Amino acid sequence: MNILITGANGQLGNEMRTLSAGHPEHTYFFTDVQELDICDKEGVKAFVADNAIDIIVNCAAYTAVDKAEDNADLCDRLNHLAPGYLAEAAQSVGAALVQISTDYVFDGTACTPYTEDTPPCPTSVYGRTKLAGEREAMARCSRTMIIRTAWLYSTFGGNFVKTMLRLGRERDSLGVVFDQIGTPTYAADLAAAIFTAIGQGIVPGIYHFSNEGVCSWYDFTLAIHRLAGITTCKVSPLHTDEYPARAPRPHYSVLDKTKLKQTLGIDIPHWEESLAQCIRRLEEK
Repeated sequence: MNILITGANGQLGNEMRTLSAGHPEHTYFFTDVQELDICDKEGVKAFVADNAIDIIVNCAAYTAVDKAEDNADLCDRLNHLAPGYLAEAAQSVGAALVQISTDYVFDGTACTPYTEDTPPCPTSVYGRTKLAGEREAMARCSRTMIIRTAWLYSTFGGNFVKTMLRLGRERDSLGVVFDQIGTPTYAADLAAAIFTAIGQGIVPGIYHFSNEGVCSWYDFTLAIHRLAGITTCKVSPLHTDEYPARAPRPHYSVLDKTKLKQTLGIDIPHWEESLAQCIRRLEEK
């Protein structure tokens, strides 16, 4: 198949690029804004048609959650309108679309894991535009698979794991919020799940994916430092209101992954297992 991966220079896009070497039966088109501007409706349609694309995996998004509050128009173009253009282009050639979404479509007030049937209620520009993008994609392409994820990190790009590693080595002490609960997601594991979905045939619908287990950002940081052998930085728990941010954060964003696991027949690693793997790879780099 001919597979288009947009946002190829980001965390997930790069993990898709890495894993593609193990799936040489497909032809890949890895694009970022320089090669394909997904906000250009006609450009997207022409690219998909000219290259006879069978599957689009949209890894591109505006993900600067706080900056989105002041850049709502750009955020809307990338997260809402562009998925619609990709979906329309996919539909016109009978292709499938895998659209990556986020836990931010929920308000974070739950106390049990969110299922795909839980009514969304975003509280930020980022969350509202991502939800609008989900709906646009599903309305315009009958073969759309939405995968919501959370707390994404990777050996590529900037992310929480790399920041905590750097700060842990630079500082004697560090404060991290303990009252926001979720599950870290290693982008390599998400990429592997997407390749499984491609191999089995895209089943349209909304799905959730993160690693297994639950933690706070504070717990996550302690594990990052322990696995990296950082012992000289004291990490202290902070309340959310001690760390003010422009956009509200979900206090609880654990995703129920039952539907995806049953659909694909996969086991998902625990977050600490995947974190250890990521840190090993970072050390090898």
